[in-house]
Amino acid sequence: MNTKALWIVGAVLSASLSGATALASLPAQVDGEPLPSLAPLIDRVSPAVVNIHSRTRVQVQMSPFAEDPFFRRFFDFPSIPRERIQQSLGSGVIVDLDKGTILTNNHVINNAEDIAITLQDGRELNGKLIGADPDTDLAVIEVDPEALMASERIAALDLAATGALRVGDFVVAIGNPFGLGQTVTSGIVSALGRSGLRGLEYQNFIQTDASINPGNSGGALINLAGDLVGINTAIFTPSGGNVGIGFAVPVSTAQAVVEQLLAFGQVRRGSLGVDVQNVDDNLASALGLDPAAGVIVRRLDPEGSLAQAGVEVGDVILTIDGRDTRRQQDLRNIEGMLPVDQTATVEVWRGGEGLLVRAEIKENLDERISGRRLDARLDGLMLVRVPDRARMRGVVIEQVRRDTLAWESGLRPGDVIVAINRRAVKDLGDFRSRFPLDANDLVLEIRRRGSAYRVPLKHQSGR
Repeated sequence: MNTKALWIVGAVLSASLSGATALASLPAQVDGEPLPSLAPLIDRVSPAVVNIHSRTRVQVQMSPFAEDPFFRRFFDFPSIPRERIQQSLGSGVIVDLDKGTILTNNHVINNAEDIAITLQDGRELNGKLIGADPDTDLAVIEVDPEALMASERIAALDLAATGALRVGDFVVAIGNPFGLGQTVTSGIVSALGRSGLRGLEYQNFIQTDASINPGNSGGALINLAGDLVGINTAIFTPSGGNVGIGFAVPVSTAQAVVEQLLAFGQVRRGSLGVDVQNVDDNLASALGLDPAAGVIVRRLDPEGSLAQAGVEVGDVILTIDGRDTRRQQDLRNIEGMLPVDQTATVEVWRGGEGLLVRAEIKENLDERISGRRLDARLDGLMLVRVPDRARMRGVVIEQVRRDTLAWESGLRPGDVIVAINRRAVKDLGDFRSRFPLDANDLVLEIRRRGSAYRVPLKHQSGR
């Protein structure tokens, strides 16, 4: 807001507080100048923000007694449904009219059976999930583009230029808080590069004091030019409501994720094969660096990208493709967004001088892989390694798409595959090595909430 606009606001406030005019309504103009308003901006961009309503079937966990037929008959125990319908409300942003592409949060549509998209004009469209990325909490939905563009007012948001956002910039949040319907709030960018939220692997959040509440998730954070700068995702709150600390995924991250989800249905992530630690003041002084200038290499995978490029233990990584790596999380964020099968320029500090190396980014299939890449019967599964803290062997099923053989056979998110065709599985690398299978039969042994199950998966012709 320019100086003149601020003077106008100040003049209006002074006038409204002076005795005789204290109860008067605000004038439309001051000295012939119209009052500043966000209304023209909102009128232009709000049709690009949609409401999302999803339904998910959730398994009801019952006690062994409740499932025992004798117990139920003897005590006249009432019938208990094994599933319940869980509904979720959220928001989304139209980013491509021609293709009917809508961007939202993964947690808004996670495992949803039905996705309904409500446009600003009240029309409701069916949404189809194209792909989701739990590590950044982003998802892409597709609707019929012809139905989407039936109204002339429907719009798509342009993406803001990467790196253009600064702390102190004015921003506007648009979404569907508490299911009330489209709501607009405004504020400023409070901070950039925030991390530390639970459950997300890659964190580089925009922090804003624009009011964000439950239901705003997946909605738009825009600048005063009407460009999308972030996807509203989370809040920090001791009470469940807004306290002025909201977080949005920056558009640079969202754009990279959307491109991969549209191209592959998943995010293919590379690995640099490195373990690092932050550079504190003492280390920086000993190395002749400015404090927090980079991260120091403490371990390298001999077969990893950086080791193959000539990086050594003890080197300090300063930048990757021109982006600063001041903290471990910075490197993690950059690593997660690097295009697979391309090269990155890495600036390192060694022995008092800077060096540039080129590292080829290789996909880390021992961290995460789509089941379809291994066997058609595993289509719809996203498989990830078991977390170190779990202290067990096997492979975790992170996602299961509903319209697949895997879902119909009974596989669910959170299941741990511990054996294939009676042969124990150590980890994701071991699991991958079993394919292609020599045997026609594919039987998975899984663990679910302490119980063991065997799940046979037949070829499509045998369904």
